[in-house]
Amino acid sequence: MDGTMKTAVFTGPKKVELRQCPIPQVGKEDVLVKIDACAICTWEQRVYTGVKKVEFPFIGGHEMVGRIVEMGSRVDKRQWKVGERVAVGVMLACQNCYFCKTGNTQSCEYFDHSKHLEGLPEKGMGGFSEYLLVPSENLFKYDKISPEEATITEPLSCVLHSVETANVQFGDTVLVIGCGIMGLLHVLLSVRKGAVVVASDVNGERLKLAKELGAAYTVNPSEENLRDRVKEISGGIGAQVVFDTTPIAAVAEDAIKCAGQMGKVVLYSSFYPDTPVKFSPDWLHKGAVQILGTANSNERDFVRATRMLSEGVVNVKPFVSEVYEFEDIQSALESAIKGDKFRVVLKM
Repeated sequence: MDGTMKTAVFTGPKKVELRQCPIPQVGKEDVLVKIDACAICTWEQRVYTGVKKVEFPFIGGHEMVGRIVEMGSRVDKRQWKVGERVAVGVMLACQNCYFCKTGNTQSCEYFDHSKHLEGLPEKGMGGFSEYLLVPSENLFKYDKISPEEATITEPLSCVLHSVETANVQFGDTVLVIGCGIMGLLHVLLSVRKGAVVVASDVNGERLKLAKELGAAYTVNPSEENLRDRVKEISGGIGAQVVFDTTPIAAVAEDAIKCAGQMGKVVLYSSFYPDTPVKFSPDWLHKGAVQILGTANSNERDFVRATRMLSEGVVNVKPFVSEVYEFEDIQSALESAIKGDKFRVVLKM
């Protein structure tokens, strides 16, 4: 395929440029994907505002979906066809370290956000481009939903990994702290795991949505003591699982206090700033409490996320807050960083 494409390049904090560059040439083992839509994750928002330090110039975008437009001669034609709609998994794992080789690409030792992907003019994750070369192992089929909804595949896959890390059981009391998109996806999946979900946020509108999505209880911690309320709801036991989806270290300290004996606390978010927190090691020891971290997702998570979205197991329409044309990426980024939306999506 000949011609040029547009790529959005971060050149510095609050600076992004649309540049023309050649459409990548397809090698024997390559799949060329025409990107249909890409959501703006909090990660890219932090790059844009300068909170997340990267070396500029940098191409963002990792919550992306598109259509196969060309394939190399060695791509398995039994599995893939031109025209198929696909979610694109992040291509940042090395595929060779111990963790990758044991099926845990989400924990790759050399996970590199600044990898220089083949066919792109600058380093970065590549979703803010009209075309992208993708190895077939990083493609996941979807159908029956819009590209804008399908951009939620990557966030959903990460939350799938989180909920399975916690091993949520039927009847568990699950506390979800923070009702942004990631928190609400934890609500959705925990409800489907048969848990009694308690959602906590200071935003009343988001608590209302959490209730609509299946949360049994909602708590505004600015109005009532969260730990006391969780104890009351659980009959004095405390939560079996606590998901902290906020980036605030002090909230992590509060989250730990809400866990009951043999409970699990999952720290889902990145923390900005990364400030140490205090907890009682003796309480942790005697209560057999587990503090767990989770980040990213792997191929298994992506497969299941696309299946769940395609078959309507989860409805992510409420999370597509705004859609912008690719040419308006600066306006889209400015809207996203206001913090009052779930996902702002770029339509290519």
